[in-house]
Amino acid sequence: MKRIFSGVKPTGHLTLGNYLGAVRRWVDVDQHRAEALFCIVDLHALTVEHDPARVRRLSRQAATLLLAAGLEPEHCTLFVQSHVDEHARLSYLLECTATDGEMRRMIQYREKSARERARGGSVRLSLLTYPVLMAADILAYGTEEVPVGDDQAQHVELTRDLAVRFNQRYGHTFTVPKATHPAVAARVRDLQDPASKMGKSGDAGGGVVFLLDEPEVVRRKVMRAVTDSGHDVVYDRAERPGLANLLDVLAACRGAGSDPAVLAGEYSSYGDLKREVADGVVELLRPLRKRHAELVADPGYVDGVLREGAARARELARPLVDRAYRAVGLMPPV
Repeated sequence: MKRIFSGVKPTGHLTLGNYLGAVRRWVDVDQHRAEALFCIVDLHALTVEHDPARVRRLSRQAATLLLAAGLEPEHCTLFVQSHVDEHARLSYLLECTATDGEMRRMIQYREKSARERARGGSVRLSLLTYPVLMAADILAYGTEEVPVGDDQAQHVELTRDLAVRFNQRYGHTFTVPKATHPAVAARVRDLQDPASKMGKSGDAGGGVVFLLDEPEVVRRKVMRAVTDSGHDVVYDRAERPGLANLLDVLAACRGAGSDPAVLAGEYSSYGDLKREVADGVVELLRPLRKRHAELVADPGYVDGVLREGAARARELARPLVDRAYRAVGLMPPV
């Protein structure tokens, strides 16, 4: 059975975009088709200015939401990155394998560092090196497949390069993973800015639907969604992106086989469409929110899942990372 690794960074509340774009696939497909590891990558949240209490809170919330969405400990391994020391141990070896030029060519580093400087802030070294930590996340488990979006494809290519380079220098140690680009159920965009994806960093905006939003909040955000000039309901991502976004969401809520272009023909007004989308999202999230409330009331269960998940992750990663340490010439413990 193939081994896959996916992670979620606790830098904001999980959104409808996270759920439809990745989490639902993890639940419905990935945890059943492979030996799947799902990780709350909390160390990655430290690369920028952060509130420690918020990182802890969001890490736990993310784990609870993934369980509420349907990840099953019997079928997958769910854990927190910082609970498994092998991530940090391996990251340093890979820093010694990577080059400064490779790090500075990473598109996300260039974009994020430019934003930090524009705000007058300083850029942490960890922002430059975090793709190496991401490579360690993947390589520590002998991962064969990494399901990613286009924005992370460059980092998986770096991971492959580092694995090949390490193997050539020190002997075969790492599996060289491949990025997979599964079909996304819906490319959910910000309801107020259809040119931007619905991201966790949009905490203050009205265009982001969070998984724990109350039904009336969901309805308000959907009803206020930006559409486009015109009155007819048609599906055209290029010319009518706001309308297309709503139709994509509706198709995803209705499930496999729903075609947003066909759905467009069912509505004669934007208002009718928005009401249907709002109803669809509320019903989609209702069981998730209900299960989340049950899990919050039983924190011992979540703690147990994360504890067992970390133990399983260590069991998988430690022998491989120990082998990498020996390969580069470090003495074993005495």
